[in-house]
Amino acid sequence: MTGHVRRRGRLVVIAAPSGAGKTTLVRALLEREPGLEFSVSYTTRPPRSSERDGVDYFFVPEQRFVEMVRRGGFLEHARVFDHWYGTGREHVESLLEAGRSVLLEIDWQGARQVRERAPEALTVFVLPPSLAELEKRLRGRATDTPAVIERRLADAVDDMSHWNEFGYVVVNDDVERAADELAAIVRGHGAAHRTDTPQARARVERVFQTAAGAG
Repeated sequence: MTGHVRRRGRLVVIAAPSGAGKTTLVRALLEREPGLEFSVSYTTRPPRSSERDGVDYFFVPEQRFVEMVRRGGFLEHARVFDHWYGTGREHVESLLEAGRSVLLEIDWQGARQVRERAPEALTVFVLPPSLAELEKRLRGRATDTPAVIERRLADAVDDMSHWNEFGYVVVNDDVERAADELAAIVRGHGAAHRTDTPQARARVERVFQTAAGAG
């Protein structure tokens, strides 16, 4: 007789264009799903005043990041807005093996790499209600310069076009509702939000229609 086999945790990936409200949704999801372990990413960008090393990100010099890439130390990594971001492979793998489910909050480029290395991962893309709302959210930030905001806006539509690479899609037009939808997906009850369903595609089409009208 063999001993009890520990059930491997699940890898959950959430991505979104900048300004879609992803970070707020992730916090709400973690409150609803305390069994999820948030994976802290590595980055070479400097911390914002409200951020703490080891809590929001592991802030590292670019030289160290490049060395970790060379050693195969990342499950995914990407260069976004002049800085590197990555998910530490060993840390995530140890949590999954211990039976903990792990939540990755990354961009679509990183999600693509994760799907290649872990095709069983549950992947969700978060869309804003419209491009106009996205612009309003980005301009409301006190942390970014006008030049950064303009570049983020220019890249937003391209980012949004990758929604159908994900297993599920959520439109963040109401934070509480969107968080409930994310929780349902994680629990295995989010069939209506699968990207291959007519319901989800209709919601996405409305987002892009409003985006086109705002452009």
